[in-house]
Amino acid sequence: MGYFKQKFRSVKKLPTWIYWLPARLMQLYVRTCFRIRVVDPNGYIENAKGAVSVTWHNRLMFFAVLFPAGARKRTVAVVSASRDGQYIADFISILGLKSLRGSSSKKGANAYRAGIKAVREGYNVSFTPDGPRGPRYVMKTGPISLASVTGTGVIPISVNASRCWSVRSWDGFQIPKPFSTLTLILGDMVMIPPDLDEDGLELYREKVEAALMAITADPA
Repeated sequence: MGYFKQKFRSVKKLPTWIYWLPARLMQLYVRTCFRIRVVDPNGYIENAKGAVSVTWHNRLMFFAVLFPAGARKRTVAVVSASRDGQYIADFISILGLKSLRGSSSKKGANAYRAGIKAVREGYNVSFTPDGPRGPRYVMKTGPISLASVTGTGVIPISVNASRCWSVRSWDGFQIPKPFSTLTLILGDMVMIPPDLDEDGLELYREKVEAALMAITADPA
């Protein structure tokens, strides 16, 4: 058993077609087993282009499938450069999302340069700003820096489950319970000034973090 586990862990990339059935089953599961609410007063789902968005790491379970296909095609997700990140990148590609490989701890500069190019081409670049290792609910400055360089704003996005299980991990990763309500909330965009220095990046990091926390709710 240990031999096969070791062999699997040594595989950095699986054939992409393997993810097709799990992706379709996830879409079917979410449509049939959850009540979905969408709060998007500014119409970002349909209209946002060339923006940056942030979503906490522990809200990612069904994040991608809650968006319509058109929005997914306009989105590029920043995904860890690790082996597990490769699995995620391949899975979301089946759903129509592109990905940038990198994080604050590995290949971050590559992802940053690709993020600039993506925003300028009209894609929305999606970050999990407390990943890949936390602390939970504490933003890093990467999304703010990208928005400042590209002259855009940051959209806070949350998925709140009325009932869920929480994994014993650094982020308390949430697994929504069947037949609960999933609320997708897109808050007001925070416009980021150009050419921010370190103090400015920290100021707007705090503002965006507060805006994201304002729409983040955990089950009682």
